[in-house]
Amino acid sequence: MPSDFSGQNLRGRSFKGQDLSIADFSGADIRGANFTNATLKEANFAKAKAGVQRRWLIIQLVLSFVFSVVLNFASVLLNAYFTAYFFSEAWTKDYGYSAGILLLLLTATTFFVIARQGLTTKAVGTLAIAIAIAVAVAVAGAVAGAGAGAGAGAGAGAGAVAGAGAGAVAVLLLTFYIAWRVRKGDDKFALARSFGIAFGALGGTSFCGADLTKANFTGAMLKSSNFHDSKKKPTILTHICWNDAKHLDRARVGDSILSNAAVRELLITRIGYKKPYVRANFRDANLSGVNLNEAILNGADLSGANLQRADLREEILTEALLVGADLTGAALTGACLQDWNIDSHTTLTDVDCQYVFLLEKPNKFGSRDRRPHDPNKLFQPGDFEKFFKEVLDTVQILIRDGINPEAFKTALQTIQEKYPDAAIKGIEKQDQDVLLTLQVPDGTDKGEVEQNWEASYQTRLAAVKNAALLEAEQRHSQDLKAITLATVSNLGTFLSNLTINTIAESKSMNDSTDSSRNLTVGGNLNTTGSTFNLGEINGNVTNTINQLQTSDRPEATQLADLLKQLQDAINAEPALQPDDKTEALEQVSTIAKAAQTPQDSTLKKLANTSIKVIKGTIAVLPSTATLVKACSELLPAIVHLLGL
Repeated sequence: MPSDFSGQNLRGRSFKGQDLSIADFSGADIRGANFTNATLKEANFAKAKAGVQRRWLIIQLVLSFVFSVVLNFASVLLNAYFTAYFFSEAWTKDYGYSAGILLLLLTATTFFVIARQGLTTKAVGTLAIAIAIAVAVAVAGAVAGAGAGAGAGAGAGAGAVAGAGAGAVAVLLLTFYIAWRVRKGDDKFALARSFGIAFGALGGTSFCGADLTKANFTGAMLKSSNFHDSKKKPTILTHICWNDAKHLDRARVGDSILSNAAVRELLITRIGYKKPYVRANFRDANLSGVNLNEAILNGADLSGANLQRADLREEILTEALLVGADLTGAALTGACLQDWNIDSHTTLTDVDCQYVFLLEKPNKFGSRDRRPHDPNKLFQPGDFEKFFKEVLDTVQILIRDGINPEAFKTALQTIQEKYPDAAIKGIEKQDQDVLLTLQVPDGTDKGEVEQNWEASYQTRLAAVKNAALLEAEQRHSQDLKAITLATVSNLGTFLSNLTINTIAESKSMNDSTDSSRNLTVGGNLNTTGSTFNLGEINGNVTNTINQLQTSDRPEATQLADLLKQLQDAINAEPALQPDDKTEALEQVSTIAKAAQTPQDSTLKKLANTSIKVIKGTIAVLPSTATLVKACSELLPAIVHLLGL
């Protein structure tokens, strides 16, 4: 049964470390009570009176008076001492009045800077510059005026007394001014305010380290209360109701969301109509039923916030973070949800919404990307949740440079083994990349899904590439071995019967001729090694590109120019082996033929394969190679023009 302390006098009582969940302290006098490290989940402090007891109030007044007197007296004394010293007969006789005058000016400057810039780092910087200038001028003046003050000491004493008196009055006035600005909540005097609030909380009601999850402080008097973390535990202020709380601005709240005056005011008044809360921290706040109609919350952190039945109509939520937020029954009609962040823990049940916008500002077509798209159509009850449920239950993975079938199959098998209910929702081509959308069950860790996919895909992709390289090396080694054996036995006979087979692109066009062409070499070994057929290949590529240039299609001319540049780059690359150059040039020829008949789907597929072969060819080259740089510019343009 919950504890009932409603209306009781609990001044000075200790509840330290106790479990008082759902206890009732409504209307109780809890001044000076100690709730340090207590568990107060859903406790009711409505209209309770927190703060300090009378004896502690007297102690605070006495201490503040003593501190004020000591500090002001020390300030006046130091000011009087230095004024009298720099205006003394001994000083002025040798160095003149420059130092004394500069001291007075520096004091006046200090007071002026503090009055205008407050107790801030900016004020410290300004004063540092002023002091440096004053010291430099004083030294120069003292040197120049040495001995010039002889006989002038008669009026120095009177000047010193007057200066000291003026300084005392100025210090007193500055003290009153600072106290006034602190009371007004001026941010320039936040440091002094923090010190004052911490001092005022001495002996006050302590909630340090308490768990106040869902506690109710409606109408409570909270002056001089302490919500700062304790030495053992942080203070938990999740989903607390601060509605109409009194003097919360005079409570010690540490670096919690209550430290922001605008956030604190909204939590108390529940009205934020048309107000800006850009990048404000509302994490785990209780905003149920608040009026945020047409408010601006760009980049605000609303993670875990309770927004049940909140009025969020026409609100700007661009890049707002609502991970784990509860929007049950909230009104969202006309809100801007551009790049907002939600997850599977965000509750969208019974959201009242007829339409939303996914762009804050109109695009070049004048559209804010309204949903539903049809301006005459509205969301029906439940539609909003269904629409964004797809976002909550999907994982999007960007696969760079197209899909490798073997790696894709392996990664998909891995995902289906770990997440049996996962399925492919869509595959969308984006330039040379592919965007894969996976449907996953509610509550699935999406980050883990993406990590598992990426690890499996990249591992298999690396294995495929390594296998291809190993096979190429083995073929190369076998060719060298065969040539060596032939040279030793009968090089002439071997060369006269050597046949090189290259698959012709005409196979895909159902040409009646043989789908391969044979080149027989006899006689002496060509001194250029395997470059004996580069000339023929280059000739074929050039002819195919020239045929493409005769087309009346604008994109054909552009493609011909790009392919010519690619051909030249392949021929000029010193890091590319002759055999690899031959292979790459054959792929350029295939692409050129596909460009001649863009309606032929078979040729398009071959061209797409050729692009991948070229990418695989340059993959082993250094990133600084000329061909690598050329391909990074040429291949995307070629793919775009071919519509691949």
